[in-house]
Amino acid sequence: MTPGANADAWPDLSSPLLGPTAETLQLWTQIAGKVRLAGTPWLNHSWHVTFHVSARGLTTPLIPHGPVGFELEFDLVAGELVIRVSDGGERRIGLGPGSPAEFHAAVLDGLAGLGVATTIVPTPNEMAEATPFPQDTRRRAYDAGVARDYWRALVQIDRVLNRFRSRFLGKCSPVHLFWGGFDMAVTRFSGRRAPLHPGGVPHLPDAVTREAYSHEVSSAGFWPGGPDGEGPCFYAYAYPTPEGFASAAVSPAQARFDPGLGEFLLPYDAVRTARDPDAVLLSFLQSTYEAAADLAGWDRAALECEEGLPRRPRPVG
Repeated sequence: MTPGANADAWPDLSSPLLGPTAETLQLWTQIAGKVRLAGTPWLNHSWHVTFHVSARGLTTPLIPHGPVGFELEFDLVAGELVIRVSDGGERRIGLGPGSPAEFHAAVLDGLAGLGVATTIVPTPNEMAEATPFPQDTRRRAYDAGVARDYWRALVQIDRVLNRFRSRFLGKCSPVHLFWGGFDMAVTRFSGRRAPLHPGGVPHLPDAVTREAYSHEVSSAGFWPGGPDGEGPCFYAYAYPTPEGFASAAVSPAQARFDPGLGEFLLPYDAVRTARDPDAVLLSFLQSTYEAAADLAGWDRAALECEEGLPRRPRPVG
């Protein structure tokens, strides 16, 4: 991105309505994400259940259902959840203040009306409150403008995380959004098995956590609001955490290590207000990865490569 061109591209996320809107979106995406969970074969590290940034919001990949497939897209431009079926069927559900019970019923009714009826596990994951969706009648706040700004930020974050991903030849996740923690993430793997994860993630089966962390990782991503009231921020961690990681020198200067989370954090505003946001975010991603990889003894020479360029295949000797 051209330095100085970030004023419009990287939106201001300081609205006090971001937290409540993001929490509501997290609940909505959990309901839609569990539809994909119910109809898609398990993929390593739960990569089959994630959302991807689209030209209008957040979308599932195609979900098989007998002779057809369907997808669910949160169209944050129009303010609707759009269910599309490969036979041409479509249903639109408005996004706005309301209860999880109402949204859950609207989604399941919409699927049934389109001939792709689906039964989901109706309990939230990785959230402090785990009231089953059909029983959760408490009205939640939602601001459409704030939701659009959040999505506009994800458009930029998705682009930069994919640049970072292209620098790695080893096993690496897609850039995707997990509806459990409601974080955009990209994860690199050393290729080595990791010790058994202790589990203990709130309202998430330990078997899921242990499969997700079956191999050694360096992971980074973005939260619209971090744990313990942290504002919008980027994060980076390693599993298992190598000795010395907490005191590693990383950049930019605004990055800090949170001992409670065991992760480095960088405020979103430190990126948004920078002269060159891409460079600042890439420096955080690269320096935290290098700290994890060097301290854990990764074979960096075999795993890394130059950043990918459009229309230019990797040279093979």
